[in-house]
Amino acid sequence: MHLLEGYEDQCRALTTLETIIGKWKAIILLHLLRGGTKRFSELQKLIPEITKRMLTLQLRDLEEEDIIKRVVYPQVPPKVEYSITDHGRTLEPILEEMHDWGNKHLDHIRNKNAQVHVSDEV
Repeated sequence: MHLLEGYEDQCRALTTLETIIGKWKAIILLHLLRGGTKRFSELQKLIPEITKRMLTLQLRDLEEEDIIKRVVYPQVPPKVEYSITDHGRTLEPILEEMHDWGNKHLDHIRNKNAQVHVSDEV
C-alpha cells in the first residue's frame, strides 16, 4: 500500500513526493546527478551516515521507480554501478527548485525567529 494511496488523482504532486520521499533519496540522487555513475561503496563513502541496509533499500526503491539504473558486471568480486536514467534526469529541475525553496524557507524562519526574539526583548 502506498503512503498516499487514494489521493493521487486529487494532487499529482503527491505522486512526485511519494517517489522521492525518504531521508536519503534526495542525497543519493544529488550524488548521481552531479557526480555521475557510482558504485555502492562510493555512495557509502559519500553518505557515511547511511547504513548499508538503508542504502540498499533506497537504491531498490529508486530502481523500481525507474529513477536509477543498476548494472551488475559479471566479474569477481562483483561490480555493481548505479546511474540516473533518462527518466530520472527529469527530476533534476524539481530537486533544484525544492533545494532553492528550502534555502528560502530556512532564511524566512530564521528572520521570523530573530524578529520574535527582538520583540521579546522590547
